[in-house]
Amino acid sequence: MSLALWVERLTLTNFRSYVSASVSTDARPQVIVGANGSGKTNLLEALSLLSPGTGLRRVPFVDLARAGGDGSFAVAAHAHTLAGPADIGTGLAAGAGSGARADGRSGRIVRIDGAAQSGSGVLADYLEIVWVTPAMDGLFTGPASERRRFLDRLILCFDHSYRTIAGRFERAMTSRNRLLSDGVRDNAQLSGFEQVMAETGVAVAAARLEAVAAMAAIVEKRRARDPNSAFPWSSFRLAGTIEDDLKRLSAIEAEDAYAQVLRETRERDRAAGRTLDGPHRSDLIVEHGPKALEARQCSTGEQKALLLGLVLAHAELLTERQEGAAPILLLDEITAHLDVHRRAALFAEILRLGAQAWMTGTDADAFSALRENARFWGVEEGKITPLP
Repeated sequence: MSLALWVERLTLTNFRSYVSASVSTDARPQVIVGANGSGKTNLLEALSLLSPGTGLRRVPFVDLARAGGDGSFAVAAHAHTLAGPADIGTGLAAGAGSGARADGRSGRIVRIDGAAQSGSGVLADYLEIVWVTPAMDGLFTGPASERRRFLDRLILCFDHSYRTIAGRFERAMTSRNRLLSDGVRDNAQLSGFEQVMAETGVAVAAARLEAVAAMAAIVEKRRARDPNSAFPWSSFRLAGTIEDDLKRLSAIEAEDAYAQVLRETRERDRAAGRTLDGPHRSDLIVEHGPKALEARQCSTGEQKALLLGLVLAHAELLTERQEGAAPILLLDEITAHLDVHRRAALFAEILRLGAQAWMTGTDADAFSALRENARFWGVEEGKITPLP
């Protein structure tokens, strides 16, 4: 039997709208039904904290504590992981918010089988979690930063060192920007940060190109398997100077070229108040394959289908790389903008992958095709109860 990733028991304490809640379930898909504002998305957000980072809403941790509580919260899970069965706990201690950084992101506690960990990065060794939220519906029409973030999250799932490399680039760029803003013209100081930017910036671009190539291969495989899929195949490319350089230059040559650009554009960047060249300016261009039309020009329904096609391709890629262990899927209000045909196709894909998918919606009937293959739960006023 192949390895499976799934959450068997989830317990929340003082998290968002939940004073206390517990769910014990199985490896099948889970359907969470409730009115708007009942706490469905909060449940998915808690699950997303079982992976590295700040969760699916990307808010300060202090905002996750229940209003009226003591400022603490806890998310505990017994899960079947890449490392075997494990108890995973995360949360914030009472009063931790008072000493947090300005963005409120410090202070998160992580424990594995009761042992304290140095940070949330260790969670990547246990669970792979992929999510789709309504906020992502504007992925193709929104700013390029959202598409870069989407791509970077995909990369993190199979290159856990990527976060460190990208962080080094951001810190070096911030330091360079500060020197320029302060009027510093000392070549040695600026060159030091620019060299780090060149090395890490090229590494970021190379990782993105590798991820795009891997995704393109899995998309082609899916296209061959099901040419008439409800989720149309897509083509995509990275638009960026460094990415273009890496197609014709070695990594060392691309680093030298970027370092030279940074040296030559100091005064321009000083006037702009920011660095105008680099991987932080790249964009992911997605095209509806059958129509040969950029995704941003497609209808809302087509964009949703393209997004789900990308997410399903990513999930399939992870499943292959993890010896058959599909990632846990968090699909918030997933049936919105999907007709009956596409809903049925989505559920069939989830079952084929063998993924534990946690899906939310306001209408249980929208998930009727899963009646025999999923667990149904109702959420109301911070309480979770099984539905027949």
